[in-house]
Amino acid sequence: MDNYHEKLAYKVSFISIISNILLTIIKFISGVISNSQAMISDSIHSLSDVLSTFVVIIGIKISNKDADKSHPYGHERLECVCSLILSVMLFITGLTIGYAGIIKIIHIESVKTPGILALVAAIISILVKESMYQYTIKVAKKINSDSLKADAWHHRSDSLSSIASLIGILGSRFGFKVLDSIASVVICLFIFKISIDIFKDSIDKMVDKSCDMGTINKVIEIIDKRSDIKNLDDIKTRQFGNKIYIDIEISVDQNMILKDAHKIAEDLHDEIEEKLPIVKHCMIHVNPISISE
Repeated sequence: MDNYHEKLAYKVSFISIISNILLTIIKFISGVISNSQAMISDSIHSLSDVLSTFVVIIGIKISNKDADKSHPYGHERLECVCSLILSVMLFITGLTIGYAGIIKIIHIESVKTPGILALVAAIISILVKESMYQYTIKVAKKINSDSLKADAWHHRSDSLSSIASLIGILGSRFGFKVLDSIASVVICLFIFKISIDIFKDSIDKMVDKSCDMGTINKVIEIIDKRSDIKNLDDIKTRQFGNKIYIDIEISVDQNMILKDAHKIAEDLHDEIEEKLPIVKHCMIHVNPISISE
């Protein structure tokens, strides 16, 4: 990630922190005043967003450190570690919200009907959080940041939870008091789903899972256009944080001198890394082949 993209990521994170702090305060106060368990749960979710964004900032800072003697391949995988931390934070947040909702359902007779202020807070939260999701995911895709993508989905989960809060509060005001507490449990399930998805994606990128077929096909297309390469013998890819490594075996004319064969491999290496910025490094192995084969 270059300096411009890093500054862009910090800008997004700063906006995220400010908006989440304001939403946490608004939702918590409105939840307490309006007697809405769903809105109080939603405020806890927003507070977890603040903490998660700090984790994102740390992840981006560490993963952008240059390679050193202890980490000759760079630090990109540390961003995946931060995404894992985010997923655990999300899961714990969901667990807390779900538990509180179930307790309220069990003791539904003591639950009061939520006030109108909780409805207003839910609508504000939906609009703000969905806007933050769209903005954050756009930047995350632009700079290819896993932790920023995870934070974007944290925004989306908060937006969905606010929709659940809105439905629960409305239902409760129409006489179905249990719906406000049920909304808390629904919010919990939303958070569980997103935390599991983030966890799985982070693990995939830490265990050398191959990259997507779209990227592999682009590499094959580049090789197929070169007449000096007689055959693509093998191609292997592995994810490394938000980057990928590629190992390729190609065949060239066995009568070609070493200097020319090396030039072909070097040109292919440079072309792949130039056309596919997601590639951190491409290793080319050259095999000899008889023209008559």
